[in-house]
Amino acid sequence: MNKTSYTIICLAAAGLTFCACGGKASSAASREADSTILADSIEPEQAAKPLMPLPDTVYASAQSIHFVVDTLDSIDMQLQYLNDPYPAKHGVRTFRANQLRNASFGGRVKGTPSSITIVWRFETEFDTVVTKYGQWGGGTGWTGQPLYAEWTSDEMAHFRSDSSAQLTADFGNREVMVASLCGEVYFINYDTGKRSRQPLDAGNVVKGTMSLDPEYMNLYVGQGVPRTTPFGCQAFDLLRHERVYFFPQDHRAWRGWNAFDSSPIVAGGFLFWPGENGSLHQFVREKGSLRMVRVLRYRVNGAAPGIESSLCVYRNYGYFADNHGNIVCVNLNTLHPVWLYSNHDDTDATVVCREENGVPYIYSACEVDKQGDEGQSHIVKLCALDGQLVWEQQVPCTRKEFPGKTLDGGVYGTLLLGSGDCDSLLFLNICRNSAASVQGETLALNTHDGSISYRVPLRAWAWSSPVSFTNESGELFVLTGDATGKVYLMRGRTGEVLAEEQVGYNFESSPVVVGNTAIVGSRGNGIFKLAVE
Repeated sequence: MNKTSYTIICLAAAGLTFCACGGKASSAASREADSTILADSIEPEQAAKPLMPLPDTVYASAQSIHFVVDTLDSIDMQLQYLNDPYPAKHGVRTFRANQLRNASFGGRVKGTPSSITIVWRFETEFDTVVTKYGQWGGGTGWTGQPLYAEWTSDEMAHFRSDSSAQLTADFGNREVMVASLCGEVYFINYDTGKRSRQPLDAGNVVKGTMSLDPEYMNLYVGQGVPRTTPFGCQAFDLLRHERVYFFPQDHRAWRGWNAFDSSPIVAGGFLFWPGENGSLHQFVREKGSLRMVRVLRYRVNGAAPGIESSLCVYRNYGYFADNHGNIVCVNLNTLHPVWLYSNHDDTDATVVCREENGVPYIYSACEVDKQGDEGQSHIVKLCALDGQLVWEQQVPCTRKEFPGKTLDGGVYGTLLLGSGDCDSLLFLNICRNSAASVQGETLALNTHDGSISYRVPLRAWAWSSPVSFTNESGELFVLTGDATGKVYLMRGRTGEVLAEEQVGYNFESSPVVVGNTAIVGSRGNGIFKLAVE
């Protein structure tokens, strides 16, 4: 569907705006469903009105999903609120900062930055154990984004009042948390780069990004590779510095791999956690505890795909992509699918969402895996309400063979939506491999029609997600790393490379941004704080 034929129907009624993006709806309760979608008015005087839930609608595209919802508790599981709890906290407590996964880190620089400087390097342990899945060493892998917390004086006093919190002499109010491939969770003083408390034992290799609860001192950590059993996901109480919950192999799951690379998200008072076992899990969280209450299990075309992407949330709708290329929208009030979009191939990158003129849209991109040695990375913009395609851009990529390993082409890193003078641009890293003269590129696409505005060649492929900084004039700058450990700083508007620095070994992980700094881990055993000036 091209941009000119893509229409949005708006009907004003009772002070609200009704928007349908064109999908055909049907009802899960065998009734005629209204094809209009409830959204807030974009009138300024109504901006303070409570958010309205999106309806319990099922579009025709979702009818190809075979699913069951296992209810494990009799409590009311309707979302208790629809606002995003993450922006109210000082810090970054989940992958890409918030429910929309749009990396609103608030990075700031002065003028035009021209340098990348290593402020400190923190070294993790290095695990030499050889498992059936290889040796994982230390540092961080994909997605491996650190978390960042700014503790209040009351929180600081609470931690210091109990010796079980395992604080060190370097504990301070600004703390970085990162899970390592060596199976440890590290706590680092943001200012000094030294340990701020003793590490936690995560039990197994951790590749993905942890989440810190926005209301409790609960830290959620998913295991990525089984070095030992049990193998699954877990919660730690930071006040007691101990594990308080573990979910091992689920024998009722429709897929046998129990890894949790996804970064869980709090929405409406519940925690939602997708798994590579082909399930979306819903938990009740309390201070120092976690309890599973409901599970969605699903198949598409007879197969139960695994989910490595993190759940993106807009009001009561949740969005994820899976390793069969399905992009699925789920009503979080019921855990029933709302719509399905098939994006051709394995998709590990997290879906990102943004409201544009009062209507939510999502952006996603796939790999070249199941297509074979050659294929296209499909970059898409969809209406978040009904899954209708707005535009698609295709980029040729190939798979790359190494001794004992195949590297898929396409997109692994989560997309970055521009802001300021780049409000109409979308940035992403893509593994071209032998499909182009360069192994990897950073692309800038126009968000209105998907056209490629420019390409920046990288020394190698890149799994890391790009991040941004904005100056006092609203100019945006993009920072990203590649598989050789090189970090690039670009002018967002043009792609001009302003600085590049050899820092680590392989930046699979995504950075977290604090002020004019980025903290990112690499393969090997290094975690780096970088200043952009």
